Amino acid sequence: MSNILITGASSGFGLESAKLFAAKGHNVVATMRNASAATELDGLPNVIVTHLDVQDPESIQAALNTAIERFGHIDAVVNNAGFSLWGVFESLPRKKIQEQFDVNVFGVMDVTRAILPHFRARRKGVIVNVSSGAGVFGLPMISAYNASKFALEGFSESLSYELLSQGIVVKIVGPGGVLDTQFSQRLAREAAEAPAAPEDYADFIAGTEEVFAGLRANRLATSADVASVIFDAVTDGTTQLRYVATEDIKPLVHARRSSSEDEYLEMMRGKFMPRVAG
Repeated sequence: MSNILITGASSGFGLESAKLFAAKGHNVVATMRNASAATELDGLPNVIVTHLDVQDPESIQAALNTAIERFGHIDAVVNNAGFSLWGVFESLPRKKIQEQFDVNVFGVMDVTRAILPHFRARRKGVIVNVSSGAGVFGLPMISAYNASKFALEGFSESLSYELLSQGIVVKIVGPGGVLDTQFSQRLAREAAEAPAAPEDYADFIAGTEEVFAGLRANRLATSADVASVIFDAVTDGTTQLRYVATEDIKPLVHARRSSSEDEYLEMMRGKFMPRVAG
């Protein structure tokens, strides 16, 4: 039995991960900005729900203290909290881009920094950072999200070398194309609240949204599928760094890592930007 702390556990990957770890007999500290939102976790004897806002360092430390007081120690942290902005870069306010990084990058760093003394003292621990296919390949209309996830991937890989010297393992789980989450709903809200893009982008945006709509229609992965990969990453006992969590994105991950730059860009420009290809 292990003790697992999960951020962003009110819905989506975080919620499904909390339920899966609990079902497998592990103790779970399910954290979220609004602790009253975790109704599906109510009554589970090996789950505690507590407030943690990754943009509030005091709440991070308080949640860790609560976890250690209840279970004695923490074995693994799953940095799952995150969100995405949608829109051409020119229309995204700087304040929203800053928030994107505050949650997706600096929030992960702050949770990680807070847990490291505990893990170092025990000479062991697992940190799983939930990234995205957007941390491997760039896509139009999500430049700020791409940038945050590219940063998270670089941070995680670099950190993994440092922490392995302390017996601490860092892992990256990269999902993509999952629709049954609050993540998609927040993305839609953020898009609706964003300033209108310059009219010059109208044709490009229409064409790109059409491509994404086609992709969404064919995607079958669920949050439970991703939770299963997160569970494996925490429990498999290896030092494997990256896990691709959904089949949908594997062709693009392979293309990004295996194709020549010219081949890759030709494919992406033709696939995702058909109206401006060439």
